[in-house]
Amino acid sequence: MAELIDLVQQSLSEETIPAYMDRVENQAATLREAIRAGELDNDDFAVGLEMEVYAVERDEESSLADLPQSVFDAGATKELGIHNAEINTDPDVFDGAGLRSQADRIEAAFRAADDAAEESDRLLISDAMWTIAPEEGADSYLSDIEIEDGVTVAANMRTDPRYAAIDNDVLRAFGGEIGLDVPGVDRRFPSILFESLATSIQPHLQIPTAEQFPAYYNAAIRTLGPVLALTTNSPFLPPELYTDVDDPMALVDRTHHELRIAVFEQSVNATPNPKVCVPADIDSAQETIDRVVEDELVAPFLREWIDDEPRDSLAADTWEFQYKRSTYWRWLRCVIGGDPVDGAGDEESLRIEYRPIPTQPTVIDVVAVQWLTVGLLRGLVTTDHPLPQLPWTEAETSFYNAARDGLDADLAWLTSDGERTSDSAVIFEEVFELARAGLRDAGVSTAAIDSYLDGLETRWTERTTPSIWKQNRVRDRLQDGDDLATAITAAQESYIQHSREYDSFAEWL
Repeated sequence: MAELIDLVQQSLSEETIPAYMDRVENQAATLREAIRAGELDNDDFAVGLEMEVYAVERDEESSLADLPQSVFDAGATKELGIHNAEINTDPDVFDGAGLRSQADRIEAAFRAADDAAEESDRLLISDAMWTIAPEEGADSYLSDIEIEDGVTVAANMRTDPRYAAIDNDVLRAFGGEIGLDVPGVDRRFPSILFESLATSIQPHLQIPTAEQFPAYYNAAIRTLGPVLALTTNSPFLPPELYTDVDDPMALVDRTHHELRIAVFEQSVNATPNPKVCVPADIDSAQETIDRVVEDELVAPFLREWIDDEPRDSLAADTWEFQYKRSTYWRWLRCVIGGDPVDGAGDEESLRIEYRPIPTQPTVIDVVAVQWLTVGLLRGLVTTDHPLPQLPWTEAETSFYNAARDGLDADLAWLTSDGERTSDSAVIFEEVFELARAGLRDAGVSTAAIDSYLDGLETRWTERTTPSIWKQNRVRDRLQDGDDLATAITAAQESYIQHSREYDSFAEWL
């Protein structure tokens, strides 16, 4: 604990900022030059994936649980809460074999981590928001803190000094408490830990050249609304957190389909310059470097505080810049570097990290959304589709509409003929056509494409996403006479059971 406190205090010291920013700016200059020189260009597209999950007790209650070390020994990595884990895939070339490899990798990694969890009577849940709290209750779990030498330490947060430094810096900017204001909830927390309510997946798409990067990045911004609308999965919070619900059925009708968006934004957007938001368009790959440098500073860290190994790689040489990029929490961002991909390049690359998607009900659903996302981006650019001409403000509005209203959202789109439309039937027809075109362009077979995208298309034809499924379960229980807490808990128990018994969400419908 003493070491953690010392590192947090160093991070929050005004004396750290000049040295840190000097390194960030110098490293940014190095990266800009590397981009100009073509050093981050590669031979082909590549794909990867991050998948966040949480743990519950392996019993009838299915209440939230901490994760044993064995899960991380099995290959998962630690996340903000002690109940969270992240499962990553090594990247593969964006072709048929590569996407099949991605599917196999994420399945194997999830199973290995889940098997390790089961040995400690835990289950890993593929879901976007937990609602069944541990025995002490959601409020106590999220609000349990100690304050030592002026440093707040959340009891159920990973004891990582960087997490603690971010928490304390954000708390300081908010004035000591952080508010959450969503339908039925208006309350304050003493830590950013309430962000750990939510989990997500992040498909990654490596772009071969810096020259191509802006086209894919700007196109991706215009897809955020429709992709989110098709994947929403977090309409409810733990029932204890609701503070103002006179009419439970009305709450079900007005809750956001994707509460994760509001939870993340409200947990860290402490200044007039929001850190979590839809990013602006770019004209060059170098602009992504500028954006990170200019972004609001949070909890600066110097590499030697936690790592004294030589700086013998691009990642090590630009460590402070990469750390600052890790707090550039836009819903879409550029990642520089990574792992080498046989046939697609080395570890020096440019890739898009697509961040707004909630974790899906099953591994197959997760893989399907990865395929949809990377196929859609490739299809938009390779077909020279006019969607990137959609005004940025309309794309931003479309995204937040999707977070609030799901498939019923007022979405913005330009058709292949350049016609502006908000007709969701037209929009999703083109979304799937473009995703299929992009996957075919990468050499993926029609049979393989159908095996994953058909299930996602069923969500549209049946007008049922995971969030709608949860809302319908809660409505049914309320109509049967249950109170809100009982209804949400029962719906969540059913979700957990279904997510572990069925291969894909489409089989639930």
